[in-house]
Amino acid sequence: MVIRKNTKVLLWELGCVLWICFAGSSLHFAFELSDYWTPLALVAAVNESIWEHLKIYFWPGLLYAIVQYTYTRNIANNYWLGKVVALAVTPVVITLSYHGYMAWVVSSGAATSVGAILLIMFFGVLAGQMCSYRILISEPYRMVPSRYVTAGYASLVVMFSTFTFFPPQLFLFENYLCYQYTAEYGILDDYEPYRMFRRPGEEVSEGSSIWYCANKQ
Repeated sequence: MVIRKNTKVLLWELGCVLWICFAGSSLHFAFELSDYWTPLALVAAVNESIWEHLKIYFWPGLLYAIVQYTYTRNIANNYWLGKVVALAVTPVVITLSYHGYMAWVVSSGAATSVGAILLIMFFGVLAGQMCSYRILISEPYRMVPSRYVTAGYASLVVMFSTFTFFPPQLFLFENYLCYQYTAEYGILDDYEPYRMFRRPGEEVSEGSSIWYCANKQ
């Protein structure tokens, strides 16, 4: 019976990995596809900063946790603790892995790889969910007061809700252009240079990021 319960919890956690990767990838382009609708900036990426990429994985993870609770609350222990740990571990692992990868790219002179970036994303999400799984199948914890768990959720929600609209002037929140800092933060004043989707027959101007990245030496 215990093995069966643990297997069910594991399947839910692996399902969360797939969901976050899919939903997060969709939110990467949602802001442009919405014609830059400001309310959508709460959950969708508004620039190419590291923070905005962390945000698009946080919200799907939180939504999944709320839904999963209905189906696993009777077979999982320490549920909300496990989920808040996953939501906190994922951005930390992604950030550290990304900077480690970029340090290697710069030091070795290698070219960046989209595949490597996607793998980093997948690894970070998987690490978070495996931490959650381990906590959910453990015996009930008595040493973590519920107020600390609540404070963890509140802190994450506040940060991911506000830093897009009021971004700190730090590298973590700075927009990238072909892996170079641009001194732009949060919602940008002009998105024309960064558009990814264009109408059939519409040419890419020399001022666009697509043209710049394609011709960057």
